[in-house]
Amino acid sequence: MISDPQRRAFDLRVRPTEARIDASALAHNLREVRKAAPNARICAVVKADGYGHGAVIAARSFLGAGADWLGVALVEEALALRNLDIRAPILVLGGQYTDYGLLLQHHLTPLVYRAEMIDALASAAKERGVVAEAHLKLDSGMGRIGVLPRDLPGLLEHARSVPQVRLTGLCSHFANADLRDEAATARALELFAEARQAMRALGFPLQLSHLANSAAVLDVKISHHDMVRPGLMLYGAVPAPKFAGMADLRPAMSWVTGVSHLKWVPKGMPISYGHKWTAQRESLIATLPVGYADGYRRSLTNKAQVLIAGRRVPQVGAVCMDMMMADVTDLAAEVSLGSEVVLLGQQGDARITAEELSAICDTIPYEIFCAVGARVPRLAV
Repeated sequence: MISDPQRRAFDLRVRPTEARIDASALAHNLREVRKAAPNARICAVVKADGYGHGAVIAARSFLGAGADWLGVALVEEALALRNLDIRAPILVLGGQYTDYGLLLQHHLTPLVYRAEMIDALASAAKERGVVAEAHLKLDSGMGRIGVLPRDLPGLLEHARSVPQVRLTGLCSHFANADLRDEAATARALELFAEARQAMRALGFPLQLSHLANSAAVLDVKISHHDMVRPGLMLYGAVPAPKFAGMADLRPAMSWVTGVSHLKWVPKGMPISYGHKWTAQRESLIATLPVGYADGYRRSLTNKAQVLIAGRRVPQVGAVCMDMMMADVTDLAAEVSLGSEVVLLGQQGDARITAEELSAICDTIPYEIFCAVGARVPRLAV
């Protein structure tokens, strides 16, 4: 029985499944960004719970290694950091604000790209007797949020009439830099340069221009401007295989569990839902207490491998919500109840990477990291 009735779920550890986050690797990767963009400030992006690594672990690691700003998608993400006494400048990138007073109260910097956003921010600033700062978001080809280049002159004229808001930054986002789409990237650079020139010509106090994501940090040096906004590379992965080796990146997450059950099954016995795998010999099957509810995707069924005793073994049978199985027949002498199993990361000389798992799932490493569920504890090591 838990003696403290206020204890939160998962404060008491029972299951051996956890994500170990190497804080020194995160710091190292930040320093690699500094090498790649030595003349720019760094806005370390820690949205989506630090790309699944734990936003607080990531933020403290990056700031300790010299990050200048933090980037999040949601106001809620920024408030969680502020509530843990992280005082660094935070850029809220998602554009969903509603309560602009809350932004000012907690010293958060929004993006603006519509006249009513500027007006709402100005109203909140006037109530508090302050001048608010914001960064203007330009849509340079992403088609998501931001002011279109054709509408920029009118928006800038409106902003000039609102003294309670200072546009101190200009930003945009590459749509195709990870694809090395030279035409789209060149067009985005051109539109961004024109917007910078327009803002400066009108006298805006432009302090920070930022456009470069991880792919551009590595491969589009002309885009670095005053600040870069790396995400994925900070966590030790690259946006696409073509970027491998362009920086000395260290994967920071090890997703581990343990063997919860072992049993010998006869040849011909099927395993798990749908009988998608059948033992071709007498086999030793290990059950692992982790499943798709934890973010280990069902599409990895019968395709992925895990590490036990420093060796790769196949995952077998359909991945279940809370459990999955592995065929450890060839390691029978080395496996026992409680043996550590690595789903993502390194064990001995063997490694399972996010790039490997994402290729199996026909997705991207970002999704593998972000899918690791909230009920998997993050442990800084």
